[in-house]
Amino acid sequence: QVELVESGGGLVQAGGSLRLSCVASGRTFIPYTMGWFRQVSEKEREFVAAISLGGYSSNYANSVKGRFIISRDNAKNTVFLQMNSLKPEDTAVYYCGAKWLGAVTSRTSDYDVWGQGTQVTVSS
Repeated sequence: QVELVESGGGLVQAGGSLRLSCVASGRTFIPYTMGWFRQVSEKEREFVAAISLGGYSSNYANSVKGRFIISRDNAKNTVFLQMNSLKPEDTAVYYCGAKWLGAVTSRTSDYDVWGQGTQVTVSS
């Protein structure tokens, strides 16, 4: 059984940066795809970025392209989200997810395991 734990969230001013981390604990196969999603309380969970096992395939939401970078360290069973040029509209709870089947996707229903989330708040 695997557990995902996010960290790195916090309060930052617009234009600043944060790096989120998600560590998988427990005995498991290395997920083929790991992704980041975000959600505000009254809205649906939104795709942010995802990356394949070898890091050769990645995908980003249009809203974060050029600002966010997803990466992973399989030896440490960790996925990162480097967030630069943050905007107030980036404010959300950020979740990491893992999936073992298929390609990199942007649908929440495709992911098998989720973390508890970490709050990111961007002030003006």
